[in-house]
Amino acid sequence: MPGQQTRQWILSNPPSADPVLSGSNATFSLETTTLPTPGSNQALVKTLYFSNDPAQRGWIQKDMDPERLYTAPVNKGDVMRSYAIAEVIESNVASLKKGQLVMGGLGWTECAIVKEGEVRPIQADESAGIRPTHFIGSLGGPGLTAYDGLIDVAKATKDDTVVVSGAAGATGSMVVQIAKHLVGCKRVIGIAGGEKKCRWVESLGADICVDYKSANFKDELKKATEGFVEVYFDNVGGEILDLMLTRIKRFGRIAACGAVATYNSMGTGSGLQNWFEIIINRIEVKGFLVTDAIESGKAGKWIQELVQAVKEGKIKVGEDTETVVKTKFEDVPRTWTMLFEGGNTGKLVTQIV
Repeated sequence: MPGQQTRQWILSNPPSADPVLSGSNATFSLETTTLPTPGSNQALVKTLYFSNDPAQRGWIQKDMDPERLYTAPVNKGDVMRSYAIAEVIESNVASLKKGQLVMGGLGWTECAIVKEGEVRPIQADESAGIRPTHFIGSLGGPGLTAYDGLIDVAKATKDDTVVVSGAAGATGSMVVQIAKHLVGCKRVIGIAGGEKKCRWVESLGADICVDYKSANFKDELKKATEGFVEVYFDNVGGEILDLMLTRIKRFGRIAACGAVATYNSMGTGSGLQNWFEIIINRIEVKGFLVTDAIESGKAGKWIQELVQAVKEGKIKVGEDTETVVKTKFEDVPRTWTMLFEGGNTGKLVTQIV
């Protein structure tokens, strides 16, 4: 029996700056291959949604030292790595039934052959407003990252004021909600780009959201953080991190989650001017990866807490907490680059049409 023909996006030219979408130096190339028929304990799945994550940019960086990367890089010639939600088309795995939805690291491919244990079934709950895509967003990596960084790393309490950058993004929007509605922090301050996004962040529970695109951003942030703050959840790095170093209280804590402001430049020209603040104010800065929490077994309990919070109405996971972009397979890379253009509110999801 002939195998399934499928298209795949291959990393053809690892970038050192902004990914290139077309031309002879395009970062990715679209190729067609034929998959084998599913063998014993294997299943054929068809991808429906791709997760778009800033971390993917680091996985493809040109000349990245693999010993300094927390996971294996995507090598030239490999299928671009991505988490995805897929439907089981054929199955020789007892735990995977035809028509079932599963989640796993499938990569940018239309179809894939998976082994038992490489994907896990997901179960949406429409009555509670939980859709399949939420398992790669609010109830997946971004939600777990928010919980991990805020509670386990920064150890936020009800007595703390919390600032979160990238507050309209997948992780940041969950930080806002967890801080306000689960931890009960006394004040939650978001930072986001644009008036519309800021008002949305406030609708999630932020006491105020400061627009970093405003001409008066620095003054507005200083006013919002008058008296200084105990916790900063950093999703962006760069100039905003540098400014926030001057707004943290003595002995304050910073959860260093991401640096999307510098991913395409890999830090070029983004040196911190206020590093001395860490020393003189004894600020604790801790980088973290949610994969450590997942591997330690903590994440299962956190997911249960988040799902329960959704059912109790404490956490919003409706349509406005994700940006689902209907995309032809040949346009998958273009949708992904919206991450670096501020083109999404909440989780950016690619829906294959």
